Amino acid sequence: MTLKQFVAKQFIDIIQWNEPEEGILAYRYPMQDMEIQTGAQLTVRESQMAAFVNEGKIADVFGPGLHTLNTRNLPVLTDLMNWDKEFESPFKSDVYFFSTHLQIDQKWGTATPITIRDDEFGAVRLRGYGIFSYRISDPRTFFTQVSGTRPTFYVGDLDGQLRNTIVARMTDIFASSKISFLDMAANQAALGKKIEEEMKPNFASLGLELASFVVENISLPEELQKVMDQRIGVSMAGDLGKFTQFQAAEALSAAAANSGGAAGMGVGLGAGLAMGQTMMAAMKEASENEDDAGRKRFCVDCGQPIPDGAKYCPSCGREQ
Repeated sequence: MTLKQFVAKQFIDIIQWNEPEEGILAYRYPMQDMEIQTGAQLTVRESQMAAFVNEGKIADVFGPGLHTLNTRNLPVLTDLMNWDKEFESPFKSDVYFFSTHLQIDQKWGTATPITIRDDEFGAVRLRGYGIFSYRISDPRTFFTQVSGTRPTFYVGDLDGQLRNTIVARMTDIFASSKISFLDMAANQAALGKKIEEEMKPNFASLGLELASFVVENISLPEELQKVMDQRIGVSMAGDLGKFTQFQAAEALSAAAANSGGAAGMGVGLGAGLAMGQTMMAAMKEASENEDDAGRKRFCVDCGQPIPDGAKYCPSCGREQ
């Protein structure tokens, strides 16, 4: 290296960075063959923070504004003192920029169902997905724990870590919440807020702030959803006898509306006879059920039916 090249490479007196693209979390200002001049001006823009690393350690962290750097790294003097080392200074200083604006629309989701114990349905497997947003809040922690000395650190480099952490914590939250699946599905906003509060310490340990967490959907696998739909249908029906009567009446109305022509009349007549039999059977069953209900004894405490002659309720053990 000639003396002219050595002098030309030395002085950096203005340091600034504009994000060239989305998704950059940390960026090391290029310092190859260059040294930071004492008194250099560091410009940090809104939505940025910068860390000044002197002799391998973070000397200071700067927020938005114009800052003057003071360092032991005196370019000309130190390099001239180390001419036997090909003018390479042993004192190295670096500046790392950190993007602190929100990283929005980050996706999370369960790759496989999460198994939890539900008070109403027993063991169930849940799937979920949604979005979250975060930002760098502590550049010092983020630098030492995550990004290190890499020239550029991207959002994509954190995706797997954050998603897996979220799913792992969700399993613990679901297991300890004792909230039924139906309540979870009906209160997704409240569920997202609870997960957000539980997840904030995990993000903070990486120098990040979890700004929002949204649960877009909580669902069961398809085969369990079918079972759930059947159970909901039975619950909605309530009195099966009355539900059967209602179905029969609806079918009769449909048959009467499509009874045109001789064939249609025959079909309608057959359908009417069949529906009439169904209705009679349903009404008989409903009547028998009402008679049985009238004869049955019920626990004075829990309301469950008890066998004739029993002195104690088989459900709660209360003496009758």
